Parts: sequence; C-alpha cells; structure tokens
Amino acid sequence: MAIGKNKRLSKGKKGLKKKIVDPFSRKEWYDLRAPTVFETRIAGKTLVNRSQGTKNAVDYLKSRVFEVSLGDLNKDEEQAFRKFKLQVSDVAGRNCLTSFHSMDITTDKLRSLIKKWQTLIEASVEVKTSDGYLLRLFAIGFTKRHAGQVKSTTYAQSSQVRLIRKKMVEIMTNEVQSSTMREVLQKFIPESIGREIEKACHSIYPLQNVLIRKCKLIKAPKVDAQKLLESHGSLEDTGSKIKGEFKEPEVQAEV
Repeated sequence: MAIGKNKRLSKGKKGLKKKIVDPFSRKEWYDLRAPTVFETRIAGKTLVNRSQGTKNAVDYLKSRVFEVSLGDLNKDEEQAFRKFKLQVSDVAGRNCLTSFHSMDITTDKLRSLIKKWQTLIEASVEVKTSDGYLLRLFAIGFTKRHAGQVKSTTYAQSSQVRLIRKKMVEIMTNEVQSSTMREVLQKFIPESIGREIEKACHSIYPLQNVLIRKCKLIKAPKVDAQKLLESHGSLEDTGSKIKGEFKEPEVQAEV
C-alpha cells in the first residue's frame, strides 16, 4: 500500500447516516406578557433553546420584538388597523415582560383614507416623555368640506397647510411632554391627540381622519426592573381564558 493512501481508515465506514434529533426537543415555550395598559395580558408564546452550559435562554429572549394587533390586545375588531410592536425587556420565570417598541397602522387603513379632491397634511416631531422616553411621532390628516359647501374640491392653500402642520407639531409636543410613556399609550388607543388637532385646526381649515399614524421609540432610559414589574402588575393575572388549553408538542427522538 502506498504511503498516504489510507485516509478513510480513521473515518469509519462510508455511507453511515447520523441519527437525526428533532430540533424542537431542545426548545422551551415562554409566555409573552403585554403591559397592563392593554386588556389582554398574554399576547402570545415564543420558543427558545433550553439553557445549556454557558448559553443562557434569557439572553436569547431579551430584545426580541413581536408585532401584535391592537384588535387582539383589546379584543376590539374596530381597533385592528393599529399595530403595536412589543420588545422583551426582562424574563421572570416562564414570562417574557415586554415594553413598547413602536406603533403603526396597517397599509389597507392608510390607503382607504387617501382620496381625490382633498389635501393630505402630514407632520412629524421628536419629543421626550416626562419619564425619559424619546419618541418620534408622525401625524396625518385630511381636509374636509365646510358646512354647506357646494364646491366639490377641498384643497387647502399652502399657507393654511403650514399653519395646520405647525399646530399639529405643537399639540403632539404638549401632549407627550406632559405625560409618562404609559399615559401616551393610553392616548394612542382612543385617538385623543387626533381629536385635539381636529378641534384646534377647525378655524384654519376643517379636518377629518386625523390620527397618529406612526410612533417610534428612538431612545429609552435604562430598564428599571421594579418599574417594569409595576407596569405588568401581578404575573398570575392571565387576562381572559383562551378557548382550548395549550399543549406543548411531544418530543420526537427521530424525524
């Protein structure tokens, strides 16, 4: 035998298959808990590999972002056009404690608002809440007919648009600066900021469908474990019971 030609002797028989282990047998389920500002406390479940050696499951769960419809969080289909993103800030037992990450509206809702013969007005502003969260808010509004108007179009002049935009920025700044993050979320749900803008701008040009279409969290203060637990209330509170019990899938040795 030539030297260097017996390389396969140490590798064993060719063609033997490795035993395939189901990857789900190494995973655990965790509950996603929404802040108490929402009606539904458990927003969903997530999977993660079990803690093993130096790899800790909590490290993989922290900073995960989940998108949830407000219709599901508050059990109201009329609010389903609004989407909230929640980020895992801490883990307590099998519970992932989430906090606000961002808010948006669905594309179909936005498209349904845009029509011909009206002026679309948008404004954005960066503002800090009273408890240190830096938010970027985007407002949108549309002009509507005056009472008894015959003309079919409702176009606002550029000077009126500038005044309305200035008023939008002013109201958003005042509403957020005087509130905590929790209070800001409570204002988003019934669209109270949009109604304030409508009232304030009526003397400039009548508006309709005014709403905060997007909100981004630019900078958040350092996570305070005590405040986070307070925002979630009792961890035993699960909200309303979901029909049918959740069953963890059976562990499969082979596929």
